[in-house]
Amino acid sequence: MRRKIPSTAALVAFESAARHQSFTKAADELNLTQSAICRQIGGLESFLNVELFRRSRRGVVLTEAGVAYSRKVSAQLDAVERDTLALMGNQGTTSIELAVVPTFGTQWLLPRLRAFQQLHPEVTVHLTNRTRPFLFADTHFDAAIYFGDAEWSGTEAHFLMHEHLLPVCSPALLGDTPVDAERIANLPLLQQTTRPYAWRQWFAAQGMNVARDMTGPRLELFSMLAQAAQHEMGIALIPPFLIQRELEEGSLVIALDRALPNNDRAYYLMVPERKAESAALKAFRDWLLEQADAYRGA
Repeated sequence: MRRKIPSTAALVAFESAARHQSFTKAADELNLTQSAICRQIGGLESFLNVELFRRSRRGVVLTEAGVAYSRKVSAQLDAVERDTLALMGNQGTTSIELAVVPTFGTQWLLPRLRAFQQLHPEVTVHLTNRTRPFLFADTHFDAAIYFGDAEWSGTEAHFLMHEHLLPVCSPALLGDTPVDAERIANLPLLQQTTRPYAWRQWFAAQGMNVARDMTGPRLELFSMLAQAAQHEMGIALIPPFLIQRELEEGSLVIALDRALPNNDRAYYLMVPERKAESAALKAFRDWLLEQADAYRGA
C-alpha cells in the first residue's frame, strides 16, 4: 500500500517558510523563486486538506495547525539529515550513539575516550546530552550513561560508580577562618535542580537542621555549579571526580572533607536488551567498565 506522505520538496519548502515566517526568505534560503515556494506549500495544503498559513497583504502567518505540523516536520527532517550525515561519515566504520549526562561526559568520559579510539579505530562514539531516562525505541540512541537507579525497562544496567558529594567553593569565599558545618550553613548555598534535597541530606548527616537548606540559586548541571562556585556565588555539593582540574588548579577547594554518599543512585551504562549483542557496544561496554574499575580502585 502506498504511503500517504507528501513530497520531500514540499516539506523542505514548508519547514523553511515556517521557520522564517516568510515565503521570500524561504525562497532565498533554498535558491528557488517565491512562486515555486508558493506552489510547493499550496500543493502541501491541498494534499493535507489543511490550511497551514494565513495570507495577507503583509505576508504570511502560520495557523495553529501549521505551528504544530512545522514542529513535527522540522524534527523529522533533522532526523533524516542526521542519519544521512552519519551514514556518509561512517563508511567503513561502526558508530555508537551515546546519550550521556553532561558533566560526566565532558569531565570524566571525554578525557579517556581517545584511549578507546586507539584500541578500536573502527568504532566512532557520538555523544549527546541527556539528563533523564527516555524510551530507546523512540530515539536513535544505542546506549546511555545515566545517573539514577538501575531500573530502566528493557535495558541491561552496568554499574560504573557511586557519587560522593563534597562541599566545594572558591578559596576566596573561605578566607582564613576555620571551616566547620556551622560556618557552611551560613554561606550562600548553591542548589542543583536534579538533586533538590542534597544540602538538606548533607546537613542531616552532620546532625544539623538548617532552615535555609533549600534556598539559593538553583542550577541544573554540575558544570554550572562549578562555574558559580568559582565566581564566589556560594558553596556547592559536587563529586570531586567531576572537578579534578579545578581542584588541582586551586580555583576550587574542598571546604570540609565530609562527603554525602549516595548509595541509592549511581552512574550506570544502560544498554537496550535488543542491542546487547552488538560487537561495537560490547567493546565499548568492556572498555568503559575497565576504566570505571580502575578509577574506583585509584
